[in-house]
Amino acid sequence: MKRKPNKLALGVIAVVHVAVMTLTWRDLKNRPAGDVRGNKKVWRVASAMNTGGSAAYWIFGRRRHR
Repeated sequence: MKRKPNKLALGVIAVVHVAVMTLTWRDLKNRPAGDVRGNKKVWRVASAMNTGGSAAYWIFGRRRHR
């Protein structure tokens, strides 16, 4: 028996991904390069590929101000 993907669930996941990606890209645009671990373009591509890339940026990619 084949399972059909729930269109509502896929739609919610897509909206969440786009929202998180938008927040990540906005932060990358406004954050100086010295406050980002690695290349900004690489983080942008990683965040566009999946939500895990955005999560990795927020956890590992930003340098904290002290």
